[in-house]
Amino acid sequence: RQRHLTVYHGGPGDFAQKGKDATYFDVSKDKSKLEEMLAYSQGKRKVPVIVEGGQVTIGFNGGS
Repeated sequence: RQRHLTVYHGGPGDFAQKGKDATYFDVSKDKSKLEEMLAYSQGKRKVPVIVEGGQVTIGFNGGS
């Protein structure tokens, strides 16, 4: 079963184009989602922050 992704970002993403079920939140336009992202990223202001299942990835290719 494919897991759902939650992606916090500052611009458009392409996970949907790769066939992944994803919800995108533009943290540059939604302060409440920025706060949510910062909780997942332990205060790091680096995008994207990707939440898949219980796993959090910060930055492209996990390069936190």
